[in-house]
Amino acid sequence: QVRVTETGGGSVEAGGSLSVSCAASAPTFSDFAMGWFRRAPGKGREWVGFTTWNDERTYYADSVKGRFTITRDTSENTAHLQMNGLQPEDTAAYYCVAGSEVEYCSGDECLTNRFRIRSWGRGTQITVSL
Repeated sequence: QVRVTETGGGSVEAGGSLSVSCAASAPTFSDFAMGWFRRAPGKGREWVGFTTWNDERTYYADSVKGRFTITRDTSENTAHLQMNGLQPEDTAAYYCVAGSEVEYCSGDECLTNRFRIRSWGRGTQITVSL
């Protein structure tokens, strides 16, 4: 089973930037994808975005589109989440996930309806203050 390890995160004032990286253990598979979800205190899981290895596409939740950028290094099996223009509502624990891009996914095992989660990291805290 693929394992993922996160690094980065921290605290910043509103408008600032932070980044998180995620490394996946080898080997990957043909429909491999990596992404993030976040969980704020008292709230449910919210997907942030994901990127695919096969066709190198990236998708974002509307709440972060235009502010967050996900990049990948397929040779190193790593993905990076660059977060700019952070706001207090972005405060959450951010979890890296590895999985598969699929035609359709439903249920708790899904990051979105196109991403089936196979493993996730321990999470890293992002705190944004006013």
